[in-house]
Amino acid sequence: MPASQTEAKAALITLEEYLHTSYRPDCDFVDGRVEERTLGETEHGLLQMEIGFWFRSRRAEWGVRVISELRTRVGESRVRIPDVTVAYDDAAIAERVRVTAPLIAIEILSPEDRLPRVLVRLEDFWKMGIRNIWLLDPAERIGFTYSGVGLERAETSRMEVAGTPIYMDLDEVFAGLE
Repeated sequence: MPASQTEAKAALITLEEYLHTSYRPDCDFVDGRVEERTLGETEHGLLQMEIGFWFRSRRAEWGVRVISELRTRVGESRVRIPDVTVAYDDAAIAERVRVTAPLIAIEILSPEDRLPRVLVRLEDFWKMGIRNIWLLDPAERIGFTYSGVGLERAETSRMEVAGTPIYMDLDEVFAGLE
């Protein structure tokens, strides 16, 4: 058997094995394989903190919690780790590994990210039932929303959760990168 096939078979693990293993940095789990996530550089980390601060400072008003890099079970054989997750207070802390759709999943592009791979991640979030999926590009200072029909550039700097007072001002969070 060629080495690549041997390595592929050896790389398969169970969901339980994945959930009971620590990875540094943490990795996604996709159909029996551990996948490294593209990690950000300075702007990625700064933006992640700015988003966290944005939602944390409005916690009492909106009743939400913001959590960075939370393992989220998006399907029977898939666990993804959004850069930022926003959920209502009660739901946010009820699950060690998220199994119910959070209110918002936010991904931040890194220089090494490739759009086809990012779109697969976003589609996994959509299939889980997350209806507010935001993709932010710190290099270009723009945001996108993702839905079942694809990626759409935000028309204004205000990204909103429909039917709620919850929003994020892109100009303000991107200003934290200056």
